[in-house]
Amino acid sequence: MIRVLVADDHAAVRAGLLLILGGASDIEVIGEAADGRSAVDMALEMRPDVVLMDIRMPRLDGIAATAELNGVTDVIILTTFDQDEYVFGALRAGAAGFLLKNADADTLVQAVRLVARGDGLISPSITRRLISAFAQTRTAERPEPEGLTAREREVLECLGRGLSNAEIARKLDIAEPTAKTHVSRVLTKLGLQSRAQAAAYYAGM
Repeated sequence: MIRVLVADDHAAVRAGLLLILGGASDIEVIGEAADGRSAVDMALEMRPDVVLMDIRMPRLDGIAATAELNGVTDVIILTTFDQDEYVFGALRAGAAGFLLKNADADTLVQAVRLVARGDGLISPSITRRLISAFAQTRTAERPEPEGLTAREREVLECLGRGLSNAEIARKLDIAEPTAKTHVSRVLTKLGLQSRAQAAAYYAGM
């Protein structure tokens, strides 16, 4: 079972998310939080596989909460079109994915599954804007990829195209665990925290 924590300050939104996720046989919602501080505290105690995190919440916003949970659990940011500046901050904080709140039920469930198995996800509706803007802000900061092997450069290209571990494995004719290992090495060598950051990095090369 994929254990999920839902964090949103609107009760109606939380109820809708719980209803959708509750219909998936492989997902269990283990808790819900109405503010960022509660989300962090609950995540540290319950150790969910995935946290669905709203950005604008009282006590602690979703960006700060995501930063505190970096390395603890994977976070999918729930966002809207008018919150780009917050999304960029969440990307830097290590968010594993970004999803629009108007996403349909199947997309939401699939996003949780993808992130739980180590893949990343950015809603197609904001991918181009997000990667373009983030890449521009990171150009002067990021290290050059000289330290990557030829295979790792291929993996970075796959990440830039938004491919999952399984898709990378098929494209490069390698085992999926091997693809996952290469992804981890690429992120470590480039000083990146998530697949979404790798996509932004590739876009700015």
